[in-house]
Amino acid sequence: MAGPETKAAVAWLASVAPDPGACRWEWERNPHGTVLLPAGRRWDVLILPGELGCPTLDVLTRLVDRPGPVLADSGGGRMGFFVPPGTASRWIGGGVRGCGRGSWIVVPYPGRATGGVRWLIRPDGSGTLTDAALLERAMHEAAGAAAQAAREWRPES
Repeated sequence: MAGPETKAAVAWLASVAPDPGACRWEWERNPHGTVLLPAGRRWDVLILPGELGCPTLDVLTRLVDRPGPVLADSGGGRMGFFVPPGTASRWIGGGVRGCGRGSWIVVPYPGRATGGVRWLIRPDGSGTLTDAALLERAMHEAAGAAAQAAREWRPES
């Protein structure tokens, strides 16, 4: 049985579906299934390549107690950070894909793993999202640390 936080997360996610009842029914009928939900209503999603997303999440969790929801594909190749609506249309950054109004996101039931996508940080149902400026700061710090590590690793000629 789902706890109150999971029920709140399900309600929050399903609220953007064209048919919220059908969304909840699909999750209940297929415990390992996913649904397609439209971005741009309650959230946008910024999708980072895994090699940047993982260290960015590490930095982000040092900066704030609880960032917004974060999805990852099963292979770790991409991570999706839930940010305020409208962010995707204003985002300019190499290697980052913005999903806003007109985009659809594959979403698993909160707290369940699926074959294709999983929650790294599940929604809490309150609408908590990651501030885009804070995410950008975390991305810059993560990219800077990676560049520094690469410079230090380079063998001398």
